[in-house]
Amino acid sequence: MNYRVLGTTNLSVSEIGFGGEWIGKMSDDAIREMMIYASERGVNLVDCWMSDPAIRDALGRGLAGMRDKWIIQGHVGSTWQNGQYVRTRDLDKVRPAFEDLLCRLNTDYIDLGMIHYVDEMKDFNAIVEGTFMDYMRTLKETHVIKHIGLSTHDVEVAKHACLHPEIEMIMFSLNPAFDLAPAQTTLDELYASSRIEGCNNIDPDRARLYALAEHTKTAITVMKAYAGGRLLDAQASPFGVALTPTQCLHYALTRPAVASVLVGAESTDQIAQAIDYMSATSEERDYASVLAQAPSHAFAGQCTYCGHCAPCSVKINIALVNKLYDLASLRPDENTGAQTHYTELEHKASACTHCQACEPRCPFGVPIAQRMDKAAAFFGC
Repeated sequence: MNYRVLGTTNLSVSEIGFGGEWIGKMSDDAIREMMIYASERGVNLVDCWMSDPAIRDALGRGLAGMRDKWIIQGHVGSTWQNGQYVRTRDLDKVRPAFEDLLCRLNTDYIDLGMIHYVDEMKDFNAIVEGTFMDYMRTLKETHVIKHIGLSTHDVEVAKHACLHPEIEMIMFSLNPAFDLAPAQTTLDELYASSRIEGCNNIDPDRARLYALAEHTKTAITVMKAYAGGRLLDAQASPFGVALTPTQCLHYALTRPAVASVLVGAESTDQIAQAIDYMSATSEERDYASVLAQAPSHAFAGQCTYCGHCAPCSVKINIALVNKLYDLASLRPDENTGAQTHYTELEHKASACTHCQACEPRCPFGVPIAQRMDKAAAFFGC
């Protein structure tokens, strides 16, 4: 296993980390076996955003006797209310939920206290200027958390987090499908070439974020490196070709400021597959050649979350709605994080007026109004 220093924290984290989102349907024995296997092979970073008491208990049992071998990334603001996950900034609910996390993980401290899921600047400003940040400071001053972090899918929020003197690291959704944007501005220009020209067309805002994070020494831990499994399936991938886990991991680990990629796994085999990255050849890691051979028509009609469709007349974050819909629809029978995060959006797909002003701005010809209808039907709002 290779290790990287996590920004200014001086923590040394494994390049491959473990995201515990999918362990809910695993047996205790299988979870324990997976965590022992991962630890023995050098994995030392685990993320726990889930508020479900059963999952927290299972993870706590998996960590039993190994607490000193793991760096825990635990979230503040993820609560369990009336049998379901609720993100909140209400400290009367935040405090007991975080205390519950400590109790169920059988620990008296969390290494990385994550301000949970901040995807709007209004929310970010309210947090850092208000009592929520005061609570985070208290947790750090009393050594209940060692470092303050923040999780987000939003580029602007991530940039502001990098510039905040008290936020030492961020958890960010990062993969080629989220990063790559066409250099061209019209469909005619996009399809003038029959091939994608390598991986140089990274969305400028995301490229600036990675550069800023590196400059401010704000480390990034990566979520959604496989796009919820979408990139591993040629039919689901926006590129029309499948990448391997090794190629996805290499893409993420070669972005500036990235310290670790948190792999969502539900079996020892999936952890082993990720750890295989460590011994992979340069040819096995080569994602660029695969994407260079992807058919350009793979982009047609598929959202790559580039955001060129904005602004929306009713303020829907179209790219984020599409991202959450794609991730959740890969597991339609499970209450995934994508589904619950969608419910937190201020402006949901059902608000779409079908004005279609966004559609001419889409470089990929996505039928956005139809997609909003599908997302609203899928999520029920």
